[in-house]
Amino acid sequence: MNTLTSETQSFEPSLLGGLLSNDTFWPSQPQNSAETGLSDSFIEALVLKTVLIGGTVSGRVVSDRTGLTFRVVEPLLDVLRTRKLVSHVRPAAFNDYYYSLTEAGQNRAQGHMKQCSYVGPAPVPLNDYVLSVEAQAAGLEPIDRDQLRAALATISYDDHLLDELGPAVNSNTGLFLYGPPGNGKTTIARCLTQVLGQEIWIPHAILDDGNLIKLQDDAFHRPAPVPQATGNMLKTQEWDRRWLRIGRPTVVVGGELVMENLEVRHDPRSNICEAPLQMKSNCGCLLIDDFGRQRIAPEDLLNRWIVPLENSCDYLTLPTGKKIQIPFEQLIIFSTNIDPASLVDEAFLRRVPYKIFVDDPTKEEFTQLMSDVGKKMGFPDTPQAASHLLRFYAESNRNIRRCHPRDLLLQVANFCKYRKLPFAIRPEYLDQACRSYFSQL
Repeated sequence: MNTLTSETQSFEPSLLGGLLSNDTFWPSQPQNSAETGLSDSFIEALVLKTVLIGGTVSGRVVSDRTGLTFRVVEPLLDVLRTRKLVSHVRPAAFNDYYYSLTEAGQNRAQGHMKQCSYVGPAPVPLNDYVLSVEAQAAGLEPIDRDQLRAALATISYDDHLLDELGPAVNSNTGLFLYGPPGNGKTTIARCLTQVLGQEIWIPHAILDDGNLIKLQDDAFHRPAPVPQATGNMLKTQEWDRRWLRIGRPTVVVGGELVMENLEVRHDPRSNICEAPLQMKSNCGCLLIDDFGRQRIAPEDLLNRWIVPLENSCDYLTLPTGKKIQIPFEQLIIFSTNIDPASLVDEAFLRRVPYKIFVDDPTKEEFTQLMSDVGKKMGFPDTPQAASHLLRFYAESNRNIRRCHPRDLLLQVANFCKYRKLPFAIRPEYLDQACRSYFSQL
């Protein structure tokens, strides 16, 4: 029994934390400054800038804002006090003090701020980030038909798509979703990330060769709760606060995409770099919506992706001129209304192995869509509404789209609200909506 106890206590917190949460990667908490992978001078500069921004702050507040443990921050603050860069203002709770900068400390902090204005959670070394992506990408388990059906439960689709989308998701490579506009390609792509499940860890920022790259982006990264253990296991659940647990990211870009978004962007005033989109979407999904309508030529964009799709890695250039290699581990989806064969050459099509056509809905699916959308909007059940619209499509030689029930019934609802009429789907209301919606199209 003593042997078993000894072996259990020798588990690293990072390993046991991952086992308790089912995470394939768990950022262990550094016990000293050396384990952070950062130089003492970098940590000192970050602490001074944090105190400069905060004015008068306690040591534990500095610890929270930098993401470094108090056992790392406290001895550094003592050194800075000895060097007369910070001073004690008054005692704080839990054997702590409130600190403020001396005049010399203010000058030093402002000098650091001019060199790099980043203030926030301390970065992690590039190698730690690379290892985290590889571990979390490898942790993806294949999905099955039931999981995919659950992910697409809120949208309408042709059932045959399940057997086409499933293998594409499991490949974790790339796919084209193409077909007529208005049939839910973008919505399908957004739903696919949900089926991947499982949260991942990302660092707030990355440091390499003196270059600070900000990775965390509120536009794409949704924070997820960290699993909490109970009782004696609570200590094993400690994690490095420089990392953030998020849901697998979905990065969506459309016509606004330019080549600069795919490279490290450097702000010379702040000396802070912004991570490219493919880094922000690692271990998740990158959706290029309306492909072929970007401000850059499709062949230029596709040439940029050939090496990453082939080798599962990408090469980026830092402001210092140094080239770094990062993992390219995501499901990349090109959604377009244009036939891919007319946009790209055979060499690129070979590297995006799945091309899935999203066709117009059948009459039966359209009828069901009308019923479902009508109920959600509060209309009484009106089976003849779909028949009326189907006759309109036939007479006007117009194609059915999955977005039409939502768009047309929304116009009917707005008309009823304007006229203060009870919600109803009457033929004359539908005719007016069609005249407005399809006019001159």
